[in-house]
Amino acid sequence: MKKTTILLSALSMLLLSTTACKNSGFKKTKSGLLYKIIPTGSGPLVKRGDIIKIQFVHKLRDSVLANSYEQMPFYAKVDSVGPTYDPQEIFSMLHKGDSAVVIREADTLAKKQGMLPEFIKPKDKLVLSFKVVDVFSVDSIAQKDQMAEMQKAQERQKVKMESLKGPAVKELEDYLAKNNIKYQKGPEGTFVEIKDAGTGAQVDSGKFCSIRYTGKVFPTMKVFETNNEPGKPAFDVQVGTHAVIPGWDEGLKFFKKGGKGTLYIPFYMAYGAQPGPGGKPYENLVFDIEVANVSDSAPKQAPMMPMPPQQGQPQPQHTH
Repeated sequence: MKKTTILLSALSMLLLSTTACKNSGFKKTKSGLLYKIIPTGSGPLVKRGDIIKIQFVHKLRDSVLANSYEQMPFYAKVDSVGPTYDPQEIFSMLHKGDSAVVIREADTLAKKQGMLPEFIKPKDKLVLSFKVVDVFSVDSIAQKDQMAEMQKAQERQKVKMESLKGPAVKELEDYLAKNNIKYQKGPEGTFVEIKDAGTGAQVDSGKFCSIRYTGKVFPTMKVFETNNEPGKPAFDVQVGTHAVIPGWDEGLKFFKKGGKGTLYIPFYMAYGAQPGPGGKPYENLVFDIEVANVSDSAPKQAPMMPMPPQQGQPQPQHTH
């Protein structure tokens, strides 16, 4: 699979370079989507109602945004779609075994779909290279195949997560030692630097807490979000309900109301194999936190703000 991934990646870069020559070899859909089909497949044309199984590599500049060969294939039901500026526009042009490259320009994508993540710049091109590895005409057969692929992906992810835990923990431990940071470690692995334990009510499972925080990507310590700015409210969360990443549920319990400190969270207590706030999987994170309030009941003001998903649940944008 790695060999195939490399070939698809190289192909996408080669085809992207040809766009400098008046998009040589590429066609355009009604929405303006650039695409090129490599007809290596056989059998009938994919028809409406079919479910296609594809392997893909999605790239931005020199970075891989997503790679199904390292995760699992993508399944999509073929339907008639309008000029949506989406790869689905060309699904009905394919056969089983065909490959394709789709190029989307960030400027156009932003106009059609709204705000894009900060790491995508206005003049960027997003390149999706994919291959139709199977076509199903019966939903139940496609679902059975998808479940089998999901189980294999979970096993691969579990093995990789276990292999990366040790190095991730050591990286955090080395940083803490180098900077003479005194810390306590939670049972699950969150490193907690207590600068002020606080004097009010104790944070515990079931308690409603209001948190001030600044989130950083480790080891660059680049800030990706903070609510320590004028006009921004504290973040309300019920601890221990899996509403936040596990490192928060564990780390906050070291504090009382008024407490301040820093949580050093290994990737498996954050987003795991899913891309984190820095856009990469297996990211260690750091949060400077202050427990502004601890209560037995939920705040009466507006509903609780959204928080990053639990580990293993992908989300396109992050709120801390």
